Amino acid sequence: MGLKDGTRVPRLVKVSGLIGLVCVVATGCTPDQVLRFGWPGGVTPEAEAMRQLWTWSVIAALAVGVLVWGLIFWTVTFHRKKSDELPRQFQYNNPLEIIYTVIPFLMVVVLFYFTATTQNYVMAEEENPDEVVDVVAFQWNWEFKYPEYRTPSGQPVSTIGTSSRTPLLVLPTDSSIEYRLHSEDVIHSFWVPKFHFKRDTFPRPDKNNQDNVFQNTIEQEGSFVGRCAELCGTYHSMMNFEVRALSPDKFERYMNLRTRINPATNQPYTAPEALRRMDCGKLCTPYTVTTSPFDTNRGASSDATTAGSN
Repeated sequence: MGLKDGTRVPRLVKVSGLIGLVCVVATGCTPDQVLRFGWPGGVTPEAEAMRQLWTWSVIAALAVGVLVWGLIFWTVTFHRKKSDELPRQFQYNNPLEIIYTVIPFLMVVVLFYFTATTQNYVMAEEENPDEVVDVVAFQWNWEFKYPEYRTPSGQPVSTIGTSSRTPLLVLPTDSSIEYRLHSEDVIHSFWVPKFHFKRDTFPRPDKNNQDNVFQNTIEQEGSFVGRCAELCGTYHSMMNFEVRALSPDKFERYMNLRTRINPATNQPYTAPEALRRMDCGKLCTPYTVTTSPFDTNRGASSDATTAGSN
């Protein structure tokens, strides 16, 4: 018995919807992740702008794909070979050629426009940012200086990483922040995955005509891992740091302590000492929570390897 009139299309729609639902569920993604098409979440408006560009680009690509697939299936279904007679031949089809030339050109122009607009937004720099931090990279750690804040001795407030302590880059939320990058030796790369942004860090950038400045705004409090994203030597993979984003009032308290003398040590407060003194919960943990220091004792590693091979 054949299908009743009008039942074939609804059944195809139901089957297609079921297949789509199974595909979404099988990915193991949350609804939010599905809508972002795999783009990770960010914590800056610049990251959100890039996410929107990615999402709409994928939607446009899927729309084009569905159109092309539909035309292919339509041709296969309704224009199959019906006889051995040679179809009527055409040398030119000017309307069709204009369509498949103009439409792709317009698509490229639109994609280029939104890409350039997003890039200009991400790279934009305010003339007077709220905060400035000097990022100094060296093999194989980081130093963060706050030139607008001074210790009692007149030196800029500074946090420097060591082999036993991963440095904390403490920053305020909801404030425009300017990062000035500089390397003491080889080329490094400043990368915070949650920013969706990285910038190579060069020695003597001013003498080599390199853009070593960028700005952003962090929209939420939290701890975010930072890494070196440029192969820079033996301990490149261990060259990590952590961004600790605090609300503006907490940041002011933190900087107020960093510019004072710790009576217990008779030295300016360090980053861990200031955070411990603030005692504001998880956000004031005096050590990094997204990464950890590394052991520079290569001899111990070598001995362990030798022992394991015997």
